[in-house]
Amino acid sequence: MVNKDTVRAREPDLVLASKAVWVYVGLTVATLIALVVMTGVAPHLATDEAWGHQIIVAIFAVLLPLRMRAARGGSSGAVRAVLIIATVVGVVNLVEAILPVFPLWTRIVMLVVVVTMAALVAILTGRIGARATAATK
Repeated sequence: MVNKDTVRAREPDLVLASKAVWVYVGLTVATLIALVVMTGVAPHLATDEAWGHQIIVAIFAVLLPLRMRAARGGSSGAVRAVLIIATVVGVVNLVEAILPVFPLWTRIVMLVVVVTMAALVAILTGRIGARATAATK
């Protein structure tokens, strides 16, 4: 007999999502260090555009862990906020990676960010690492 009062819901794995956020933070820090080094060694690779992009990325690298912490604390609004931020960061990086104004190495980093944000979105929407739970209608 089938119980029609319950459905299988997919809860996102917030621990896995946190790991994706920290990959993004690590990538951001590594890119900032690379920009600092390149400014002294190869200034033509540390363009104003790359710096401007990376400063904005760094702001999200501070914001995402804060929202993720709230999400792990049970805030559904924070989960939604992380999902929205990850989607926007991913799309913007994809568009910017196509633009020729950025050095090639920066565009490659942008594509890695796109993959990381896509993974985060997939985790938060329950497509990767989700746990099935019984939920009542």
